[in-house]
Amino acid sequence: MAFRDGPFDNLKAPLAWASAGVVIIAMIAAVALLLVNGRDTDSGEYGAARAGADAVAAPVGGVFAAPVRWVGHASDYVRGYFFAVSENRRLRAQLAELEPWRDQAIALKNVNARYEAMLGLRVEPPVEMVTARSVSESRGPFVNARLIDVGRGSGVRIGNPVINEHGLVGRVVGATGGVSRVLLITDVSSRVPILVDRTDARAMLSGDGSGNPRLEYVRGEDALREGDRILTSGDGGGIPRGLPVGVAARGIDGTWRVKLFTDRGPIDYVRVLLFQDFAQLADPDALNAPPLAAFQTAPPPDAATAARIADDEARRRARDEEEVRRVAEAEAQRRRDAAGAQVAPETPASTEVAE
Repeated sequence: MAFRDGPFDNLKAPLAWASAGVVIIAMIAAVALLLVNGRDTDSGEYGAARAGADAVAAPVGGVFAAPVRWVGHASDYVRGYFFAVSENRRLRAQLAELEPWRDQAIALKNVNARYEAMLGLRVEPPVEMVTARSVSESRGPFVNARLIDVGRGSGVRIGNPVINEHGLVGRVVGATGGVSRVLLITDVSSRVPILVDRTDARAMLSGDGSGNPRLEYVRGEDALREGDRILTSGDGGGIPRGLPVGVAARGIDGTWRVKLFTDRGPIDYVRVLLFQDFAQLADPDALNAPPLAAFQTAPPPDAATAARIADDEARRRARDEEEVRRVAEAEAQRRRDAAGAQVAPETPASTEVAE
């Protein structure tokens, strides 16, 4: 008996409709993934379709990520319970080693504060921050990004730096009312200006999709060594200066790379720096003030001060006139002495003629 003549003949139409439905759902999911992972981070645009996809994906990703976080916390608790003794011994030894450095750091901090007060140095004011939780992750050969559960409603804007307790994580490339997309510094389109803490040499940190981004355009002789701390330089005004990034290391291909501080733990909770550029750290009215504003706004002197100024002016004028008179008298006396010296030699000659 053929298949079409059997009892399954009535299932052909429902199966065809089910297959068509599965294909349509797969196409919709593919389009949604393309919208979510589109490479429009450099254009500065954050379209409505992508914003909507992120707004929907954020709570869904948070729900699916909750069991993973619970399992991670449980494993950390079990590991900490069994290794508590060895961890306690290691921490005690580390604490004893760091106590002299702590005292030295406190002394240097006090000296530095005194130098700043003596020189009148102006330090950068603190930057406001908001705390967020990473709800989902988009990782692939070309995209390294995360969604966090804060957005424009909390003051987050495109370009804000994102850090955690270890160092720089990335920057905001898109924001909606309650969700933001963070481009990690390991992404292929990420570029961060950095400096070497030891030599103050500048370079560019370029992501290439791997866990250790490259260091490019390093200049200077002996500017970089293994283990040098890498910090943000603040060049360009997009990221504040001094944020920790990682340590320098040689890659297997011979290029300089950075071991990121953020690899020390999971990126669960982050802080968004509400930093746009260095202009927000200065008072625009003070920067745009006229050069001689202090002289134009000086108050007029009172009567006693005006009388004292007039008396000093009169005394100065009298001293000047006395000096001029004294110089004139000295000049006249010099001329009289010169005339007498010229007449004195002529007297003997006239006497000899008379004889």
